[in-house]
Formats: sequence, C-alpha cells, structure tokens
Amino acid sequence: MFSKHDNSLLVRAMRGLPVERTPIWIMRQAGRYMPEYRAIRSGLSFLDLCKNPEKAAEVTLLPIEMLNVDAAIVFSDILVPIEAMGCPVEFGDGGPRLPRPVRDVAALTNLRIPDPNKDCPWAAETIRLLDKPLGDIPCLGFAGAPFTLASYMIEGGTSRNFTHIKTMMFQKPELLHGLLDLISETVVVYLQSQIDAGAAGVQLFDTWAGILAPQDYENFALPYQKRVFDGIGRSVPRILYVNGCGTYLTQMKASGADVISLDWRVSMRAARQILGPEIPVQGNLEPSRLYGPNERTAERAHFVLKEAGPTGHIFNLGHGILPDVSVESAVALVKSVQSFRH
Repeated sequence: MFSKHDNSLLVRAMRGLPVERTPIWIMRQAGRYMPEYRAIRSGLSFLDLCKNPEKAAEVTLLPIEMLNVDAAIVFSDILVPIEAMGCPVEFGDGGPRLPRPVRDVAALTNLRIPDPNKDCPWAAETIRLLDKPLGDIPCLGFAGAPFTLASYMIEGGTSRNFTHIKTMMFQKPELLHGLLDLISETVVVYLQSQIDAGAAGVQLFDTWAGILAPQDYENFALPYQKRVFDGIGRSVPRILYVNGCGTYLTQMKASGADVISLDWRVSMRAARQILGPEIPVQGNLEPSRLYGPNERTAERAHFVLKEAGPTGHIFNLGHGILPDVSVESAVALVKSVQSFRH
C-alpha cells in the first residue's frame, strides 16, 4: 500500500533506495537540551507529558522547526506500555522507578497484554495529531524491545550490574521467558497501533541487550526481537537499535530488521562489511562530539558519511543527544550533514 511518505528521503534510505543526500534525525531530538521543551513541560511531570497528545505533538515538532531534521519521532517513552501491562512506573530526578518489580510467578500472573487503543493510546494519538502539521515529513514510532523492558521491570529501574535479571536468567530462565513472551505480545500491538496511526517507520530500542554474552543474546534478546518484527509485518520499515551492538551485528541482521542502528563504538566501515551492502544502517556519531567545536564535529560527521556510502544510510548519533548540548551545536550538525554530497 502506498504511503505519502514512501518518497521521503528517510523512507527511501531505510529501504536502501537511491537518495539525493543522506537524511538525518537525532535520537532524543526533542528533549531537555531545548529551552522550548522545558517551557512546554513546565508544570507537568514527564509521564503526564507523554500522556498529553497535544503537548507531546508540540514537543515532537520542536526539532522539525528548530533543527530542520528530516524526520520526526513521536515524543513518548519506552516504559509507557509497561504501566499499561500492570507494572506501575514513576519518574523522578534519578530516572524511572518501578516500585513493584516482577521477580516471581505471582508478579508475572498479575500482568496482562494491554489494549493500546484504550490502555496506552497516547503515542498513536500524537502521531495522528501530527499528520497535518508535519505534511510530507515522516514521523517514526518506537517501542522498547522485550529484553530491555524486562530489564526495567525486573530491576525496578535502571541498573549498574543487572543483578536481578541475570539471577533470573541463570536460576529461573523459564520465568524470564514467560515475561519476555508477554512483553513481546504487548510490543507488537503497541507498535501496530502507531503504524495504524500513520507512523512512516518504527524503531525498536533494545538498549540493554548490550549487557549480554553472545549466547545469552541469542536466547533472551534475538528471538523476541524477531517475534516483534514478525508480528508487525513489513508495511513500514523497521529499525533495530542495541547500545553496544558491535558484538551482535550478525544476530541483529538475523532479527529481520530492515535497518541496523549503530552506536559509536563500532566503526561504520566494519559494520558495513559485516552486515553487507544490502542492509541499510543508521548512525553513528558519538553524542559527546557535540561538545566540541562545530567544525570538528562536521569533520567527524563527514567521515561517518564517507564510510557509510551514498545509499542505505540514515545519519544519527550513536545514542541519544545529551541534555547539556547546545541547540546551536545540534543545528550546526544537521546543516553539515545536509550539505554533504557523496
């Protein structure tokens, strides 16, 4: 089925088709580094902002208006569907906290697969609201991958050593697989609701899968990535991101993702050689590069562009933009990428 975004730079690059120039968007492109974001959020908790489609749409549009990036990504958080599953989520200065972690069978049986249209409709509603103001600019949807969401649910928040999930992995693997099954079904229906609302593509964030040994990745991350991609089908292109991906590029390719998003710890050239020319890639400038002078940031960005080549590449950072980067640095990066020609 034809979409109005099929001819956009982003979608063509995601499908490996020829483009006039490399498109760019930035992970966390709408966020705390923008004074305008802080103004819109004033008086609202982070979760309240995610659950307010009108405000979330305003925030989603900020990078389009201020940075001139080639794509929007809906403003939300990967933990939103977890709450709808029956696992409460709180956000504070120290990051997310889940006061009722899932560590036994009783906690698992209290969870459910939510109806995204009733229980967590906000991302899809935001995408619908953005249809007219974005015009021809594509909007990406997203979700957390099952292993990463399970990490939060079992640890009760962010973690340094991932003690609880690794204990479950090695002592009660069947319990972890049961949770991953439930999360996979949730992520499928959640992403599908965003696609139905008009998302031009989706990104699956498996941020914490990078903590796994290769064999454990193949047991606890890869099968559930595949289940999500199989579940949503191929109506829109799908991106997979793993923080610390260098060890798992072959497995990431096997997930069925259309695009592999690279962090900055792997060389673009090496990743291209491992993945092959037929797999589009995204990335992979180190986020801290934006602390440096704009000219040096542009030099490194052009190095990434040259290594990636003219087709099948979406320029991005290797992780989210840092909260104390200046807007001016982000604007300069976008201009340097958009002015580059192979």
